[in-house]
Amino acid sequence: MRAFAVLLIAAALYLIAYFFYGKRLEKNVVKADKDAQTPAVRLRDDVDYCPTNRYVLFGHHFASIAGTGPVLGPAMAMAWGWLPGLLWVWLGNIFIGATHDYLALMASVRYDGKSIQWVAGRIMNRRTSYTFGIFIWFTMILVIAAFISVTASMFVSTPQAATPAVALIFIAMLIGFLMYRTGMGFRSSTILGVILLIATTFMGYALPLNLSYGQWNVVLFVYIVFASALPVWSLLQPRGYLDSFLLYAGLALGFFALVFTFSPFDFPAFTLFSANVIGSGNGIPSPFLPAVPLIIACGALSGFHSIVGSGTTSKQLDNEVNGLMVGYGGMLTEGFLATIVIASIAIFGTAVIAKNASIIESAGYSVSALLSDPVYLGENYLGVTNLFEGAPTFFAMCYATLLENFAGIPYDFGMIFTILWLSSFAMTSLDTAARLARFTWQELLEPVKGFNMLKNRWVASIMPALFGVILSYGGTYSQLWPAFAGMNQLLASIALLTSSVWVTKYLRAERKYVYLTVIPAIFLWLLVTAALLWYLLYVRPITIGVEIMLAIGLVLNFVLLYDFQNRMRLPGEVTS
Repeated sequence: MRAFAVLLIAAALYLIAYFFYGKRLEKNVVKADKDAQTPAVRLRDDVDYCPTNRYVLFGHHFASIAGTGPVLGPAMAMAWGWLPGLLWVWLGNIFIGATHDYLALMASVRYDGKSIQWVAGRIMNRRTSYTFGIFIWFTMILVIAAFISVTASMFVSTPQAATPAVALIFIAMLIGFLMYRTGMGFRSSTILGVILLIATTFMGYALPLNLSYGQWNVVLFVYIVFASALPVWSLLQPRGYLDSFLLYAGLALGFFALVFTFSPFDFPAFTLFSANVIGSGNGIPSPFLPAVPLIIACGALSGFHSIVGSGTTSKQLDNEVNGLMVGYGGMLTEGFLATIVIASIAIFGTAVIAKNASIIESAGYSVSALLSDPVYLGENYLGVTNLFEGAPTFFAMCYATLLENFAGIPYDFGMIFTILWLSSFAMTSLDTAARLARFTWQELLEPVKGFNMLKNRWVASIMPALFGVILSYGGTYSQLWPAFAGMNQLLASIALLTSSVWVTKYLRAERKYVYLTVIPAIFLWLLVTAALLWYLLYVRPITIGVEIMLAIGLVLNFVLLYDFQNRMRLPGEVTS
C-alpha cells in the first residue's frame, strides 16, 4: 500500500460523507435557518457568549477537539498494525463521530447554548441532567490529567518546542485584545499573529525551556486555571485560532509530502489480535476488540467533542448554517489528521527504529526482530516508543523524517515544529476541558441555594485543574490514556443517545435518520462498556482515584441508558 492511495481514499470518503450525508442532516433533520438568531447573538455578554467569524470559530473548535488525541491514539494503535487502526478511524468518523458532533452542537444552539447534559435533562428528565453532569465532570478531570501528562512529557523530550508554546499564550492575549478591543480588525490581527507565531518557533533554538516533568505540571495547572476563568475572547479563543494555523500547516505539509513520497508502507498491516498496547513498560496483551476504543478516541469519535460543541462553540456560532462546517467538518478534518499520522508511521516507523538501533538494543530489544517479525513488533512496540518519551514523540520522529525526505527541512527543525504543533493542541484541549468542567460544576450547583463561593468561576476552575494535576503526577499518559478514552467513548454514546431523543421526539425526523443515530450509539455503548469492564477487572488502573472514577462512570452509564430507553418509549413530541 502507498500513502497517496490511502489519502485519496480518505479524502473521497470524507467529501462524500460531508456533501451527501452531512448536508442531508442539515437540510432534512436540523433544518438550519440562516435567519434565526443564535444564542451568541441573542445572549451576547462577551465573556462566554460571543458571535465569532466562522473561520476563527472553526480554528478554535478544531484545535479544542483535536488536541493530541488524533495523534496519540492512532500512534499507539500501530501496535496492532496500520490497517486495524485506519479502518476504525474511517468507520468511526463516518458512521458515528461526525453525526455526533454536529447534532450535539445544533441541539445546544436550539437550547440557548446550554450544555448537552442540560439538553438531556430538558428532553428526558431532571435526573438525567444531574447524572450526565457528574459523568462529564469526572471525564473532564481525566481529560485534564491525560493531556497534562502528554504535554509535560513532550516538553521534557523537546524543550526547544516549549518556548514557542508558552510564548503563544501571550501572543494570543495580544491578538485577542487587538481583534476585539481595537480597530485593527480580524484580517490584520490574524496576519500579525501568524508572523509572531512563526518568529517564536525559531526562538526555541536559542532559548529552550528546560523544566522537569513535575515543574511543567505546575506551569500547566496555572495556565489552564486562567484560561478557564478569563473571558473567552481574551485567551481561549485566539489561542485556539492561532493554533489552527499550525495544524493547517502540518496537515498541508503532511498531505503533500505523503502524496509525493512514493515509498510504500514498510510497517506491517497487521501484527497480532492481542498486541501489547495498554499499560506501562511493554504493556499487556490487549485484544483489538473490545480494547480499540480505549486507545483510538479523538481520531475516530469522541464524546469530548459534544461537550466542546455544546459548551463553548454553540455560544460563539454566529449563524446556524455555519454549524455544519464547524461541527461536522471539524470531525472529518480530525479524522484526516489521524489518517496522516497512521500513514507517516506506516512509511517511516521502521526507518526510525533502524536509525535508533543502538538505543533500542541497549534497552534489550532486538532491532532485527522488530523489523522482520510482526508478532514481536506488536508485543514490544509500546516499550520501544516509551524509550523516546512515548508514541507522540515517536510520531514526531517519523514526521520529521518525512519532511526531511520530501522538502529537505532539517530533521531537528522538523522535530521542533511537530512537537510544537502537538503540544499546542494538547494545551488547547486542556484549557477547553477546564472551562467545560467549570461550566458543568456551575450547572450542577445552579439550583442549590447558597454555596456562592463554590459557584465562583475561579474556584470552579481551580478544582478540576487541581484534581487533574494530582492524577498526572501519579501516572504517565500511557496509563492515564485508556481511562480517559474509555470514559470519553462512553460519553460519545450517551451524547448520541441524547441526540437521538432530540431527533426523534422534537425534530420528528424520518425513521432512517433515527436509526442512523440510535444504532451507532447502542453499538458504541456495548463495545466501550465491555472494554472498560475488561480494563477494570484485568488491567487495573494504577491509582485508586482513577479506579473509583471509572467505577462511578460505569454505574452512571447504566442509569443514563435506562433514562434513554424510558424516554424513547413515551409517545409525543418534546416542546422546546
